[in-house]
Amino acid sequence: MITMQMKALFFDKPAVLRAVDKAKRAVLSRAGAFVRTTAKHSIRTKKGSAPPGQPPHSHEGSLRRLIYFGYDSATDSVVVGPVGFKRTGAPHLLEFGGKTEIQRRRLGKVVRTRVTIAQRAFMGPALEKERPELPKRWAGSVRG
Repeated sequence: MITMQMKALFFDKPAVLRAVDKAKRAVLSRAGAFVRTTAKHSIRTKKGSAPPGQPPHSHEGSLRRLIYFGYDSATDSVVVGPVGFKRTGAPHLLEFGGKTEIQRRRLGKVVRTRVTIAQRAFMGPALEKERPELPKRWAGSVRG
């Protein structure tokens, strides 16, 4: 008589889910790192403003330095973007364009001027540049 263990024919569900979760975190974190690096490299150090439609120029380096990524386990996603700009919406204005108010001191007085900022996206193009590589990063990622 031939005996066979049926359990050997099925997946061990908790082990498979752990392997998939571990691979998902690793792949998404790696994808976030690549998008962040692409965005940082697109911001060049030059004088003056970048032409509309091109990534912004860096004058002091804070925009490049403050681009981070993080894996969010609650939504199983990765978030990439600039952080740490508490008193200004500059990164959002650069990415999407819009209107803002600039304050300058002239002869001891504060002069406020309304300006329109043209779009100088850097995060969206970085994601689009990395998007074709994302499926390749999943290949062979789940290991048992």
